[in-house]
Order: sequence, then structure tokens, then C-alpha cells
Amino acid sequence: MTAKTEELSFGYLLNDVTLLFRKHFDRRAVKYGLTRAQWRATKMLYHREGMRQNELAEALEMEPIAVGRVIDRLQAAGFVERRPDPRDRRAWRLYVTAQAHEVVDDMEQVARELRRESTVGIEYDELKRALDVIERIKANLQALDATEAQAPLEE
Repeated sequence: MTAKTEELSFGYLLNDVTLLFRKHFDRRAVKYGLTRAQWRATKMLYHREGMRQNELAEALEMEPIAVGRVIDRLQAAGFVERRPDPRDRRAWRLYVTAQAHEVVDDMEQVARELRRESTVGIEYDELKRALDVIERIKANLQALDATEAQAPLEE
């Protein structure tokens, strides 16, 4: 990395883009009655039905207790159902309902439209290069996590 590269402050820009994307998504998705956390959980279960709650928490990078509250609300609203785990009678498997299937299709359309609108004037190759760089930055940060996890605690 050069001195010029070190001066670039992209963290704030990435954060701003994320916040703006979330704001616009939330405005469009409010009519479906799902919070962002509920939408993320529903979408994950839509694509990976039968997960256990702890598996969902790990996939969403959320605490299991918080995911439990999200699932409780989704179940009460008719989007998710818990079914007994055939291999472990203490555990439950999570499945989306027909109601959730209808909403997921609509929410996916909202996301596609927002992605299209947010990338107006950006060529595919430009976006692909930008995403490749962001992926490398993410990998570098994850490597730092691994390094720091292995380092002994300082006193």
C-alpha cells in the first residue's frame, strides 16, 4: 500500500452507502410489515429452510436470543413456523409459510429495483471491479480477525 492509498478514507463512504441503501430499502419495504432483521431472517430461511435457530443466528451474525425474538415475531405474524427436529426432540427446525413465499418475491423485486436505481450510469465492468476490491478489503479485515484471535492477550 502506498502513502496515497493510506490517506484514502473509504470506511465513511462505505458506511454512508450502506446507510442510504438501508434507508431507501426500508422506505420501500415498510408496506410488507417486516423489519430489516425480520426480512433478513425470512430471506435466509426461504433459501435454507429447516435451519435450527442457532444455525440461523450464526448465518445472520446475530446473538441467538435476538434471533429468537425475531422468530417469535415472524411466527406470530404468520411468516415462519417451527417444526420439531426429528433427530433432536429438544430442538426446532424453522420453515417459511406460504405467506412468506409471497412476500419474499415482492421484497426481492424491491431489492432488484433499488440495486438498478443505485447503479444508474455505472457500467457492469466498473461495478464488478469495485466489488472485487471491496471483497479483498473484507478478506484483509477477516484475516486481521483471525490474527488477533490467535494473538496472546496483553496484560
